[in-house]
Order: sequence, then C-alpha cells, then structure tokens
Amino acid sequence: MILKGNQRGGGRQMAAHLLNGMQNEHVTVHQVRGFLATNVRGALEEAYALARGTQCQKYLYSLSLNPPKDQSVPIEAFEKALKEIEDKLGLTDQPRVIVFHEKEGRRHAHCVWSRIKVDEMKAVNIAYDRTKLQAIARQLFIEHGWTLPRGLMDKAHRNPLTYTREEWQQAARTGRSASAIKACLQECWAAADSAKAFAAVLQERGFLLARGDRRGFVAVDVYGEVFSLTRQLGIKAKELEKRLGKPEALPSVELAKEKLGASVRSLFDTYRAELQKTQEQELRPLLRIKKTMTEQHRKVRAAQKAFLEKRWNAEQAVRASRVRKGFKGLWDKLTFKYWSIRKANEKEAWQCHVRDREERQELIEVQLDQRQRLQMQFESMRKRHEEEMQRLASDLTKMAMPAHERDATPEAFRSKVKEAELGIEPRPPRSSRTIRTGRSKDAGHEPDA
Repeated sequence: MILKGNQRGGGRQMAAHLLNGMQNEHVTVHQVRGFLATNVRGALEEAYALARGTQCQKYLYSLSLNPPKDQSVPIEAFEKALKEIEDKLGLTDQPRVIVFHEKEGRRHAHCVWSRIKVDEMKAVNIAYDRTKLQAIARQLFIEHGWTLPRGLMDKAHRNPLTYTREEWQQAARTGRSASAIKACLQECWAAADSAKAFAAVLQERGFLLARGDRRGFVAVDVYGEVFSLTRQLGIKAKELEKRLGKPEALPSVELAKEKLGASVRSLFDTYRAELQKTQEQELRPLLRIKKTMTEQHRKVRAAQKAFLEKRWNAEQAVRASRVRKGFKGLWDKLTFKYWSIRKANEKEAWQCHVRDREERQELIEVQLDQRQRLQMQFESMRKRHEEEMQRLASDLTKMAMPAHERDATPEAFRSKVKEAELGIEPRPPRSSRTIRTGRSKDAGHEPDA
C-alpha cells in the first residue's frame, strides 16, 4: 500500500472531505473509535474542542492507504496495517475515524487520529513519519506479494508523474490532465540533448521554452500557462543549466506569450471549446452508464445492509432467548450453565459477524470488477482526447512562430529528409526582385570542347 500522512488542523474541512459523495462513488464509514460522538463530523469537532485546551494547532493526523490498482484488499488487511502504523507513530489507542472511498474502480481508506492525549492534555509527538511510513509500505508490499514500486526501492526512481494540487488546478484550466502534461514535458526532455533541440521538441508538442521570473527555466503553452521545468521534470536548476545553458539567453515569459500572439490564442480558445464539446458528447454515453451503475450499486448495498441488519437482530433475539431469567437464571449461574451458554453465544455471534463481513466484501469485489471494466473504456477515450488536444496545441503553436523558426522544427527537418530520399530538389529561395534575362541562341547546347 502507498501510505501518505500529514499533521493538520481543520476538522470540519477534513470531515467534509471524508464524507464527500460527489467526488467519490461510494463512501463507507467503517469505524468511529474513542469519541463520544458516533458520526464523523461530531467526532472531528470533538477533537477540535479538545485541542482548544492545548496550544496545538495541528491536532489531527490524517493518513491515506492506497493499495495497488489491480489488487482487491479485504478490510482485515487495512486494519492490520493501521495497527502497525499506530504502533510505529505512537498513536496506539488514540481516538480515530476510518472511512473507505471508492472511485473509478479503486478502493482506498482514510484514517484520521486525534493527536491529543486526554489524560495529559498534550499532543502526541510524531517525528520522521514519512520515513516510518515508507518502511511500513515496503513491508506491506512484501507481505502481500505485490510488485514493489521502483520509488520504494530507490528514491531516485519514484514516480515522476505525481503532481501537487496547484499543478492539478493549473492543468484543469487547460482542459488537460496534470499527469499528461508532466509526462509530455519529460518525454521532450528525454528526447533532446541540447537547448536548441529541447526548444524544438517542446515547440512540436505545443510549448515554448522561456526564462521565468524566479524559477529559471519554464515552458509556456498556448493557454498562456507557465510550467516550472524544475518542478515538472524533477531536476535541479544546476542540471538544467548544464544542458540548456544560462536562462538569460532565453526569451522572457511575456515575450513568449507575445510570440504565441493574442489572435492565435483566441483562435485556439475557439478550437479548444469546439474540441471539448465534441469530447464531452463522446463521453456522455459512458457517463450515463457510470451514473446508472453507481445508483444501482448503491441500491444493492443498501438492500444488503438492511437484510444483514434484519438477520443480525433476529439471530441476536435467538441468542438472548437461550439465557433464562428469574430464579431459573440464578440457578443456571449457580450450576455454571449460564457461563457455557454465554460462551457459546459469543462464539456464534463472532462467526455471524465474520460471515456478514465476508458477504459485504464479496459484493464490493463484484461491483469493483464491473466498475474497473467500465473504467478501462474511460481511460482509453481520455488518452485519445489528450492526444487530440496535444496535436491542436502543437499545430497552433507553429502557426504563431515565424517561418524560419517553423522550418527549424524536427517535423520540417524530417520532411526535408524525406524529399531528399525521393529525389525532390529543394525550392530555391524567393527574392523580392526578379531579374529577367534574354535567352541566348546557344541556350540548351553544350559548349564545344
């Protein structure tokens, strides 16, 4: 499992995120432990009220547990992992809330602890939590026999396509995904060995290389959005300067935006709106299927929940009827019959609890499998849409460039090589003034030797 944790405040915002049924297809509150309140909002508000008696601002510890995409993980595995994490971070027996989210065919868990110790009115000191979480994550991958991500083997090989919330918002303004933009820029970097080649490859993909105000090297796209190359490529400024030279030699962001031109940007906005409208129309059938599937899955889960509660109450009544009351019950206690009945009831209740949990997990796995098959269609269509948007950005970026710069692109170079292979001679450059000469009588005849 990939584990991401941080200390934070904002209990109400955390509760709103945990219970967000708009961005998540299914939200399941698994446990509320150690609070007087029995719901998530009340529990986190209670944690805030408790923290008011201390000077602690970040009174919560929030953790997300993300299993591999293609694995179905039972609840017991999440609970075991949380037990190990509590022991490592010093959060054992602290009040906590566990919520499961399902989205796009994947299931992950959120756990939020209160850091405040009630008996001491002090916050639990959590030091080096990232290092500890990485060690636990490696152990979990090995225990379950999952393929260990390269980033957990070596920090240098961590996933380069992870992005921050600011990068996600910046990508959302352009209608493209943050991971696609980051992957595109990293492909350009891998394909170029010099500043000139890198600028040409960037231009072919719809970006211009420029000099940032504070961030050294940046890439500007046709939307006017500025992307820091040190952040997008995960490379230090010194390594960029080693290959690209000093950023002072590059045009500024303002000049790069002027090169793209307001008219081309306006034209691009029009084309982008048309393309997005077409793409939205293509997505509508899948979105309708997704909505219908989500509603159906929720109804089935609600029906199962009602059935399990009804069956549990009926079984509890049967178990309670075995315990006699009055003088007969007193006699059963004196003869130790009561204790044997109680022990048998506890064993039976636990078996019924495990049975109900397995039935719930079985239904979740069936529904996740159905949702994953639908998600494959979404991913295929979104990938095609990303490629269409990238081609549009590339074409309009070339339109904004002068003719001699367009001819310097790798695409123009490949075109010239192809013409040479076919025996097509290049056209002579056109001059502004043509000189007419008379045709001599010896024209077309070879001179005498």
